Amino acid sequence: MPRRAARSSVEDVILEAVDAVASRAAAGIARAIAEVLSARIDDELKRQVAKAVGRKARGGGRGPARGRPREIARWAADRKARRVPTFVIEQTGLKTKKAIVAKFGEDAVFEKGKALPKAK
Repeated sequence: MPRRAARSSVEDVILEAVDAVASRAAAGIARAIAEVLSARIDDELKRQVAKAVGRKARGGGRGPARGRPREIARWAADRKARRVPTFVIEQTGLKTKKAIVAKFGEDAVFEKGKALPKAK
């Protein structure tokens, strides 16, 4: 039976040595993983900040809004006016800016849900 005691002491010595090596290796591996992750996170943050700063310099990150067009509630028949909104066409019965200017005068302002301006 004393032999068994010798074996278990040898096993204990080996297990202690392996445990010490494994704990040192685990600490080194954990440190290496932390350094790699830290470097990657820093790089990603720098890229994201650069993108955000680039968007600001260009005047916003998004282009003009797409999808449903913005609803117009006020329209003036001045030189800058391009198209006649549908609510003005419905109110006046006239389809062209030229006809609207001829009837109501230049700079006539039409508002959705309000009465027509006075004709000239």
